[in-house]
Amino acid sequence: MKKIIMVVDDDKEFLEELGETLALSGYALKVVNDPTEALSVAKQVKPVLILLDLKMPKKSGFEIADDLRRLPELGNIPIIAMSAFYKDEYGPLIKMCGIKRCLTKPFNPLDVIAEIEAAMQ
Repeated sequence: MKKIIMVVDDDKEFLEELGETLALSGYALKVVNDPTEALSVAKQVKPVLILLDLKMPKKSGFEIADDLRRLPELGNIPIIAMSAFYKDEYGPLIKMCGIKRCLTKPFNPLDVIAEIEAAMQ
């Protein structure tokens, strides 16, 4: 059975590219375009890792990560943030929300696989 990676991002073109990379690396992908649905989808699919865009409409990745951390059944899932607008000031907030790492978009597809593998160890 393939390990499920949940990706929460509102950029559909980016998701298609990322999906191909993850599939070729042996992962199953569960895409969530609407950040307000992230918690309920995570409860259903129980992913091994979550890739989370930080800047989205309706709900930020910081809020989603914080919500996930508060739920005992989801609190231990590693989270890797993704952002095209990363700022050094995000560092403390990222740690507070329980995010393991942050990738700056655009990134090399192989880099994301390496980050996933490292975060799950």
